[in-house]
Amino acid sequence: MTVYAALRRLVVDGEIPTDRRVSEAELSARLQVSRTPVREALSRLEGDGLVDAQGRGVRVRVLPPAELEAVLEARAALESWAAGRLAERVGDGEIAPARLAELDALADASDAATRAGDLSTATHANREFHEAVARLAGNPVVEQTLATWWDRLVVATRSGLREPARVEQVDAEHRAILAAIRAGDADAARRATVAHAQHTIDTVRGTPE
Repeated sequence: MTVYAALRRLVVDGEIPTDRRVSEAELSARLQVSRTPVREALSRLEGDGLVDAQGRGVRVRVLPPAELEAVLEARAALESWAAGRLAERVGDGEIAPARLAELDALADASDAATRAGDLSTATHANREFHEAVARLAGNPVVEQTLATWWDRLVVATRSGLREPARVEQVDAEHRAILAAIRAGDADAARRATVAHAQHTIDTVRGTPE
């Protein structure tokens, strides 16, 4: 694993604190590498929008509320399109039922890990679930666009998975999306995906459900 990949993983997994500056020296010691590759990797991560440079160190960048909401709304639009398109492909016989088993497995993994308190595994499985829907929809532009937003969203919304009410709700929402896709019902798949995304937005806003 490259230094860049290792640092990116630490940021996304929440292994680097978001409430204080972390020095290059601290990260170099943690990864047991020199400061030069760490400095280069941090520069790339700043370009990705994941950290902000602060002298000889960085602070993890958490999207401010307005920007986070804007990204979530944009993601909702693209993901609802992807879910609807996948449902159409299922209905047209373009997607074999066996390929949907991957989505079932990822939904199961996300739910099990969340209930077990394994937030890192749950976060990755949840992301993989949504990325798999986009991939099976068959539009690489939409797939790539969604992928560029995910790391920043994971950093900003990680705490939402800790809320007990959301544990039950997220799993139910995933199952509703899957049921609509499997039935080949594009409109229902879009509605279920929009509802799922809206609940995440409401959680970020602190809006009562």
